[in-house]
Amino acid sequence: MGKEINLIKERNRRVETDKAWETSNTKRAIITVMTYIVIVIFLFIINAPSPWLTALVPTIGYLLSTLTMPLFKKLWIKSINKK
Repeated sequence: MGKEINLIKERNRRVETDKAWETSNTKRAIITVMTYIVIVIFLFIINAPSPWLTALVPTIGYLLSTLTMPLFKKLWIKSINKK
């Protein structure tokens, strides 16, 4: 019985850690930087004008979407709970 409880506690720790990562600013920052780098490389390959500046548009779009998602989640939950 004690072994099963320890296994459940360990699983809960892993789940909590995974959830913390999914909502972390560190993950958001890494994806933002990687997105910017990939887009800059792509823009250089296709000889687009101002790749350093142009790459900011989708990168900022991604960042804004992740920053506003918690707000939309709260609104969605509120609307679902009203029904």
